[in-house]
Amino acid sequence: MGVAALLADLEAISRSRSDRVLRLTGTLPTEAGEASEPFELLIFRGFSSSVSHPTAFDPDQPALAESAQITAAELLQGPLNPAQEVLLAGPVAVEAFLEPGAWL
Repeated sequence: MGVAALLADLEAISRSRSDRVLRLTGTLPTEAGEASEPFELLIFRGFSSSVSHPTAFDPDQPALAESAQITAAELLQGPLNPAQEVLLAGPVAVEAFLEPGAWL
């Protein structure tokens, strides 16, 4: 499954779970292609938002490039309060959250 399809599936699940935030971490290749840099992406109420990199203004565009490597996912209590994060699950492989029951 490609990154865009994966994000679309996770965003769809998150629409029905307004009390959950999914945080994805991983790496993106640099423009020179020689190294990679870390990224952090949040999925909440059907939308992805990068907290480490700029994204396209168009919400129909994927928030991550297909070349992104997602290394971990964490399920957090939403809405997110950075001063008091409540970790519900993870870090685990992102595929674990493709099942809606994993968001409970």
